[in-house]
Amino acid sequence: MNRQRLVVMGAAGRDFHDFNVVYRDDPAVEVVAFTATQIPGIANRRYPPELAGSLYPGGIAIVPEEELEQLIHDHAVNTVVFAYSDVSHETVMHAASRAMAAGADFELLGPARTMLRSRRPVIAIGATRTGAGKSQTTRYVAALLVERGLTPVVIRHPMPYGDLVAQRVQRFASHEDLDRYDTTIEEREEYEPHIDAGRVVFAGVDYDAILHAAELEADVILWDGGNNDFPFYRPDLNIVVADPLRAGDERRFHPGEMNLRMADVVIINKIDSATPEQLDEIQASIAELNPRARVITARSDVTLDGPPIAGLRVVVVEDGPTLTHGGMHFGAGVVAARRFGAASLADPRPAAVGSIRATLEKYPGLEPLIPAMGYGGEQVAELEATLNAVEAEVVLSATPIDLARLVNLNKPITRVRYDLAPVGGPSLADVIAPIVRMTRTPVPVAG
Repeated sequence: MNRQRLVVMGAAGRDFHDFNVVYRDDPAVEVVAFTATQIPGIANRRYPPELAGSLYPGGIAIVPEEELEQLIHDHAVNTVVFAYSDVSHETVMHAASRAMAAGADFELLGPARTMLRSRRPVIAIGATRTGAGKSQTTRYVAALLVERGLTPVVIRHPMPYGDLVAQRVQRFASHEDLDRYDTTIEEREEYEPHIDAGRVVFAGVDYDAILHAAELEADVILWDGGNNDFPFYRPDLNIVVADPLRAGDERRFHPGEMNLRMADVVIINKIDSATPEQLDEIQASIAELNPRARVITARSDVTLDGPPIAGLRVVVVEDGPTLTHGGMHFGAGVVAARRFGAASLADPRPAAVGSIRATLEKYPGLEPLIPAMGYGGEQVAELEATLNAVEAEVVLSATPIDLARLVNLNKPITRVRYDLAPVGGPSLADVIAPIVRMTRTPVPVAG
């Protein structure tokens, strides 16, 4: 039988999930390659045979996205499947034009084919853009569930940047687990706050196996999405966070618009930083695209933990993805510096080295700050060297992790913490009440 030949365009996340769920065991399909973008160090590796399954004894090549046309030509590819997130609708259609001009069809896989069902209730937290406030919302909802005597287990969208076989199913319950799995700064940003609160986090590559492991410990599964991707699991409650600081993007970015249209609840976050015009625009989008959704407004409360910064020159470290493919020019660190009276923001560009310098050159519109790029040991070392070379009195760290655990700095660190503070609309306690009732309804046991 002639197998249909596919290329999956991805960024080491949804692409692997879509393959595992839809294509891995399908003898009518041959995935000849994944393409990679957004994340450094992913391309020029292989999706290993241990994960790819019996139809792929040699694994599957992962190549730079720039080679798409050549792949289509060399392998007579029938279909290109687009499988990554937080990209403009225009970018998606440019990819479609490239694929079709080279002779292939172009496809997107939706929820019906890619969402897995859980034996436990699932609350999904997604967003319209990277950096809208998913993580703080997940922390807030998790705390509500714990207050009600339930055990939430968080399953985080994939960030598998290391040994994919070793990362098939990862369980994080301690700082030692973070070290054991050699996690990147981006991973630590998502896992560490939950671990500090006593919660278990699962992540990895094979999200069917991950779900089965998490269900053994959970009363409720909390899906903590990455970028603005849609959930890997079919939610019983779908919460989507919208960012008024990028009002209009909820209509222009994939799959953020899809998330907004599917949401049961939309949280308009950061209302304390947005203008009335931005709030009006995003409320109009919700009213048009998903008028059935319940709408909650919230602040993103910023506090400091560490030496005061008033009157001091600070060097700001921000969450990386929010500033790169997320498109923001600043984050909570810059907000905190101005709100708490820092004298000035040190410009890190003259001192930046290696990948930090390259990132700042690639995104010249950023305010004076350093994105916490830490996808490997070399980048962490470059972050450390840059911070030590910047002329500043304090490092103002707005990454959710304890940066001092990873780098040795020659100046004190003050951490910026940011938490969801709902102020209007239905309470999240009322929103999750049906999920709480579901957990207290006996589940029939088969057999």
